[in-house]
Parts: sequence; structure tokens; C-alpha cells
Amino acid sequence: MLDKIFFYLQYPFVRYAIIVGILIALSSSLLGVTLVLKRFSYIGDGLSHVAFGAMAIASVLKMANQMALILPVTVVCAVLLLRTGQNAKIKGDAAIAMISVGALAFGYLLMNIFSTSSNLTGDVCSTLFGSTSILTLTLGEVVVCAVLSVVVIGAFVLLYNKIFAVTFDESFATATGTAAGKYNTVIAVMIAVIIVLAMNLVGSLLISALVIFPALSAMSIYRSFFKVTICSAIISVVCAFVGIMISILAGTPVGSTIVAIDVLAFFCSMMAGKFRGAVA
Repeated sequence: MLDKIFFYLQYPFVRYAIIVGILIALSSSLLGVTLVLKRFSYIGDGLSHVAFGAMAIASVLKMANQMALILPVTVVCAVLLLRTGQNAKIKGDAAIAMISVGALAFGYLLMNIFSTSSNLTGDVCSTLFGSTSILTLTLGEVVVCAVLSVVVIGAFVLLYNKIFAVTFDESFATATGTAAGKYNTVIAVMIAVIIVLAMNLVGSLLISALVIFPALSAMSIYRSFFKVTICSAIISVVCAFVGIMISILAGTPVGSTIVAIDVLAFFCSMMAGKFRGAVA
């Protein structure tokens, strides 16, 4: 088995897939803790459907660089959802559900009406559940993904204390002089970037799992925000690496394999947490 793994690691496309997968997993796990604690776990699913709708529009317009449309649209929707929160007439969870279903429906409708592919079903399935394009990345695409991921991780590290304050008590943070609205916007932009990057890895319908499961797994073991964040990052990176290697060796879908490993890690963490509590 190890010989086979080392054999595949000789190929650049395998190394590219692992690099991108690990960076996306690390970025999503850091923000996943914040989103779970802010009761916005479902936002990843909603924004992924927004990205799907934007991708459909970009395909209809035959844009060479679809990222130029998908990223701004997803960022704007993320900002609107996170900044309005519970202050809007339509509450956060309802707004996410409306945008999620609406964007998915309009995206699929546009792809059917203005279809430019002879395999529409395959294209939609690949977009929703992830595709093998993660194994055909060019060096340029890897660089773009790496730069955006590093920016997200760097912003999280630099703004850690502010994000911590906004996550746990937004009202108190505002009262002490923290510009909660500004940091909510930063969080929204970061999660939007991750959603767009993760579409090729796990697909639109599975992105939420990449965000939520590592955070919940870490919360089953630890209680402090810092420990949960570190543990979530480790679990997410390990699951991404193992999932990608299994998918290459066994020929299984990359996204589904990674999510399946995340689910398995969650149940293992639950048992570890219960065992730790019993010992204590």
C-alpha cells in the first residue's frame, strides 16, 4: 500500500490535488468553528448554491474566466446574509433557505434552457457532488488556490481575537468598541472565497460537510475556542489527505470520499469525547 502511495505521489497532478485539498480543508475548518458557534452552519450550503447559480450564468455567457463572476456574486450574498443576521425582517435561517433553493433552481433552469453541453446531466452532477477536475489542476490554478487560501488563513490568524469576540458575544464586542459589522464582513468574504474554491473539491451539495464536521468533531473533545480551532484544523487536514489518497487508490469520487472520512472522524471524536468524560 505504501509503495503504491509513493508511486502516485511522483505524479504532479496528485501533488497538486493534495496541496489544494489540504489548503481548502484547513481554511474551511478554521471558519467552520465560527460559523457553528454563530448558528450559521447552513450558510455554506446556501452560498454553494449561489455559486452554482453564478456558475450557470457564467456558462451561459460563455465567460472564459468564470471565477470573475462567481466570486463577487458569492461574496455579496455572504455579506448580506452574515451582516443582516437576526436584524432583518427575514431571519438568517429563512434567508439562507430562500437563497439556497432559489439559486439552485434558477441555475439548473438556465443550464437547461441555454445548454452548451451534450452531457448536461453529467456536468450538473459533477458540479453538485464534486468532479475529478481536482486531479487535473494546472500549476496556475494551484497557485491561485494557494494564494487565496493563504490570504484567508493569514486574515484569520491576524484577526483571531476580534473574530473570537464577535463569535461569542457580538453585542458586548460592539459595546467595547469592536466594529462587529466590519469583522462580520471579513468573515463573510473569507467563507465566500472558501466556498468558491471548494466547489471543485467536494461539489456544491457537500461543501457544508467540509465546514461543519471538523468543527463538531473538535467540539466533542475540547471546550475552549483555541483548542477547538486547532483540533478542527488537524482533523480536517488529515481527513482531506486520507480522502484524496483513498479516492486515487480506490477510484472513488474525491468529494464524497473526503466527506465520508469526515463523518467517520466525527463518530470517532464523539466516542473519544465520551471516553474522556468518563475518565474525568
